[in-house]
Amino acid sequence: MALAESFKGRTYPPTWVYEVSREKIKEFADAIGDPNPIYRDADAAQAAGHKDVIAPPTFVTIINLRAIDVIIHDPELGLDYGRMVHADQRFSHQRPVRAGDRLTVTAFVDDVATRLGNDFLGIRAEINSDDGELVCTARASLVVRVRGT
Repeated sequence: MALAESFKGRTYPPTWVYEVSREKIKEFADAIGDPNPIYRDADAAQAAGHKDVIAPPTFVTIINLRAIDVIIHDPELGLDYGRMVHADQRFSHQRPVRAGDRLTVTAFVDDVATRLGNDFLGIRAEINSDDGELVCTARASLVVRVRGT
């Protein structure tokens, strides 16, 4: 079954706030094996010109995935999760994520298309501070194999 092309242009407003802590940043840096002290030590981060500990650039994946899950698990979309692969992921940061940030995500379905027997889903997530400042825009491309391919 092809994805519902009517989803193109849909917006999913924020429904929760993610509170960024020093501990979550440290856990993420440990998980990706990055020993950079600006992800762990406030003095090192301040010496590098930051207000507090900052997160590695891909930290926003934690927040972004929750927003993407809302879209891909919407039964009206018709996405078979078992046939989906993540084709591309890009981040455009306006500023680093910092300890103490309270972040929200607005998700957008930018594209729904069928090409070469596969469905393609383009998703964008705008990650904002709770006072409305754009922190990062994340884009993902997902491919869903159509049955029989």
